[in-house]
Amino acid sequence: MSPSTTPDFSGQTAVVTGGAGVLCAGLCRALAGAGAAVAVLDLKPGAAEGLAAQIRFEGGRAAGVECNVLERESLEAAARTVLEQFGSADMLINGAGGNHPRATTSAETTFFDLPADSFRWVMDLNLMGTVLACQVFGRIMAERKRGAVLNFASMNAIRPLTRIPAYSAAKAGVSNFTQWLAVHLAKEYSPDIRVNAVAPGFFLTEQNRFLLTDQDSGKLTPRGETILAHTPMGRFGSPEDLIGAAFWLLSPASAFVTGIVVPVDGGFSAFGGV
Repeated sequence: MSPSTTPDFSGQTAVVTGGAGVLCAGLCRALAGAGAAVAVLDLKPGAAEGLAAQIRFEGGRAAGVECNVLERESLEAAARTVLEQFGSADMLINGAGGNHPRATTSAETTFFDLPADSFRWVMDLNLMGTVLACQVFGRIMAERKRGAVLNFASMNAIRPLTRIPAYSAAKAGVSNFTQWLAVHLAKEYSPDIRVNAVAPGFFLTEQNRFLLTDQDSGKLTPRGETILAHTPMGRFGSPEDLIGAAFWLLSPASAFVTGIVVPVDGGFSAFGGV
């Protein structure tokens, strides 16, 4: 994104769950570069503070905050820390999520044999982790009558993929919840609180690398090859590819936009395969 189109987030605080992950780390840096104070919330405190320290070294404002998005008490403690350090929580980016190998079908494990606890873990992490964070930080926005929430849905919510039923169902839930919360907050609290989502296509992350590339050779798996064959732009996404869409949805440039899910997928969702 060029300097002329970069929004000015000075005086605002962005709270990013899963902030030290592959995709959100780049977004945290970009938000700090646009003037926002960034609260990097992550289950791994060392990773959260490590990223925050890098941002501070580069001249930005950031704090690493340990947080488990599946525990309301942990989120509330994180919210207190954010308000103590930065005084506000103007933007919430719900980036915490991921899949689990044991919730993935394979030649060895059919759908009928998927462990219920693994399926439930993926549903909870992606959907309930978003809901709980929106309850805690959404309350702050409701009290102040302004704010912007950006959820992470997925291409799997639009076109469910083989082998990952829990992740696909959970992200479909995030998309639906995004629409519900957008209406609820606008009608019940303030039209100046907006809720939207991005639906990333195929980005190489630690959660999906085992499905898309061979661990030993680093070459694409047949699944990875199929994905690229169905992605008109012919590549996987990079973390930087999310920044433009995220900035638009978080900034006043989208002041009349709420309750939508924006694909960032290199054309995957538009391609019919022929």
